[in-house]
Amino acid sequence: MMSKRLLYGLPALLMAWLMPIVSIVADDSSAERPLAIYGRRVLPVSGVPIDNGVVLIVDGRIAAVGPRDSVAIPEGCETLEGDVVTPGLVDVHSVVGLAGILNQDEDQDQLDATAAMQPQLRAIDAYNASDELIEWLRELGVTTLHTGHAPGQLCSGQTMIVRTVGTTVDEAIRVPARAISVTLAESAIGAGGSAPGTRGKAMALLRARLIAARERIERRAAATDDAEPIAADLELEAWEDVLERRLALMITAERAQDIASALRLQREFGFELWLDGASEAYRLIDEIREAEVPVLVHASMARATGERENLSFENAARLAEAGIPIAIQSGYEAYVPKTRVVLFEGAIAAANGLGPERALRAITLDPAKILGIADQVGSLEIGKRGDVAIFDGDPFEYVSHCVATIIDGKVVSRTPR
Repeated sequence: MMSKRLLYGLPALLMAWLMPIVSIVADDSSAERPLAIYGRRVLPVSGVPIDNGVVLIVDGRIAAVGPRDSVAIPEGCETLEGDVVTPGLVDVHSVVGLAGILNQDEDQDQLDATAAMQPQLRAIDAYNASDELIEWLRELGVTTLHTGHAPGQLCSGQTMIVRTVGTTVDEAIRVPARAISVTLAESAIGAGGSAPGTRGKAMALLRARLIAARERIERRAAATDDAEPIAADLELEAWEDVLERRLALMITAERAQDIASALRLQREFGFELWLDGASEAYRLIDEIREAEVPVLVHASMARATGERENLSFENAARLAEAGIPIAIQSGYEAYVPKTRVVLFEGAIAAANGLGPERALRAITLDPAKILGIADQVGSLEIGKRGDVAIFDGDPFEYVSHCVATIIDGKVVSRTPR
C-alpha cells in the first residue's frame, strides 16, 4: 500500500520540486501567527470574486478579505500565494472516518447490520480521526465533513460534523450529533430477519417509533413533580431529538416513490428533513419545493444502476433552478475507497447546467447553510473560521491541483493534489 501511494505521488512531488506553485514566505514555526493568503483570484462565494486579492487570518478567524492593496498586513505575517483561493470545501454527506481506507472488517464501522432500527448509534463512538482517507480529502481542499453511519439499514445511526484534522475525535468535532440516517430504499428492505420486507412495513416501523417518542414527550410534559421518572431508552430518546428538531432526519431515497414517502412522513411529524441522494428528485420538483426541504444531491458520478438507474447529471441544476436548496455530496460507496470527492462531483455538475459559480456554492456555503454552520464556515467572510483552499488554476479544471489547505488559520496541507 505504501509503495503504491509513493508511486502515485511521485509526479506531484517532482512538479512541486521543479516549479513551486505555492509561495511560502517566512518559516512556519508558530501556527498562531497571522496568515495572509494572496490569490490572483479570490472567490469569497458570499460576494463577488476579487482579482489580485488577499485573505487575512488572525487567531484562526478571517480578519479581512479584499484587494491586495486595500488590506494592511501585520508585520511578521506568514504568507501563502496561489492562483485561486476559495473557502475550504464542505462535504454535506460522507461516511469517511467510519468507513476506512483499508476496506477490512476492522475499519468498517459505517453500517451495523444486526438490527434494522438503531438511531442510538453515535458517530462519535465509531469515528477514526487518524484514517488516511481524511488526510486524502484534506489535501483536496475538504475542510469540513458531515459524516456518520451509512445508508443501508432502515435506520443506521447518527451523523456528526468534523474538521478534517485532529488525531482524536474530540479534536476533530465541530458538532457531535447532527442527524439520524434513515434509508427508504430496496437496500433497507429484506436485508435480514429484522429488516422490513416491504416499503409499507418500513414506513409503519418508522411511524410507530416516532409515535412512541411523541407519547414520551407528551407524558413528560404532563408529569407532575411526584410522578415516577420516565425510564431511559436510548432509541426513543434519539427519536425525541428528531421530533424536537435537535437532530435532522436524513432520509436516503432515490426513487420518486420513496422521496414521496419521506415527504409524507415529514408532513405527519414535522421534523427537519433532508432528502439524501434523491436521484429522481427532478420528477417531484413542485412537491419538494412546497415542502421547503433541502436536497443532498447524489454524487454526480455515482453509478446509474439499481435505484439510481434514472440518475441525471442535470439533477442538481434542475433543483437549483427551481429554487430548492441543494448541496452536492461525496456520498457512500460500498467499494474502495469508500468515498468520492465533492470537488470532482461539483465539476461534473458545473458542466451539466449548474455552472461554476453555483457549483462552488454547492460544495461550500450551501452545505454549510443546510448543516447549520454557515456562521462559521462555507465562505470567506470576516469573523468566520479560517478554512481556506488554494488552487493552482480553476478548481473545477481536471489539470488543476489543490496546493494548500488551511483549517482554523493553520496550514494543514501543502501537498499538491
